[in-house]
Amino acid sequence: MMDYFYEQQLINEGFLTVCGMDEAGRGPLAGAVYAAAVILPHGLVIDGLNDSKKLTEKKREKLFDIIVENAVSYGIATASAAEIDEINILNASMLAMRRAAAMLDPKPDAGIIDGNTSRGFDFHTVTLVKGDSLSPSVAAASILAKVSRDRYMKELAEKYPEYNFAGHKGYPTKEHMDLVRKLGPCPEHRRSFLKFLNK
Repeated sequence: MMDYFYEQQLINEGFLTVCGMDEAGRGPLAGAVYAAAVILPHGLVIDGLNDSKKLTEKKREKLFDIIVENAVSYGIATASAAEIDEINILNASMLAMRRAAAMLDPKPDAGIIDGNTSRGFDFHTVTLVKGDSLSPSVAAASILAKVSRDRYMKELAEKYPEYNFAGHKGYPTKEHMDLVRKLGPCPEHRRSFLKFLNK
């Protein structure tokens, strides 16, 4: 059972408003990277809340609505494929998280970030490896980011049907890589991720 241990640690240190942050879509060959920042009412129990990768699509969609309804505040933001190519995927993920956190009201004075990297935030942050399995706030952020990105990839699938984005969500599956080899990249492909084309 996930509890608010890490949020409570920050509260005990004197921070009043703690958000969780996570991203979705670091690995795909195409599309923006998505990030979310979430402030949950402290102690709120949401049944089934977990790392988005461990949940079915149907369960994530259901939890997305519950999180949006119950959160004190949330923000969902992106960094584009072009930005990823320009500043690299790690920096773009951080940029998307900062954009998501900037949408929060009240402004957080502390944040828990999934993973082991924090860059450029204007408030106190701590990193937490496997945070999306340990912190309710981070798990909530992981679900908002993942569901939002999956919805966006379905929209891209309508715009570029020949790449089957709805199926592989932009990830480097054999099918996707074969399609890029055959058709060439579309404007939503991350050029810096297509090194396999040179082989």
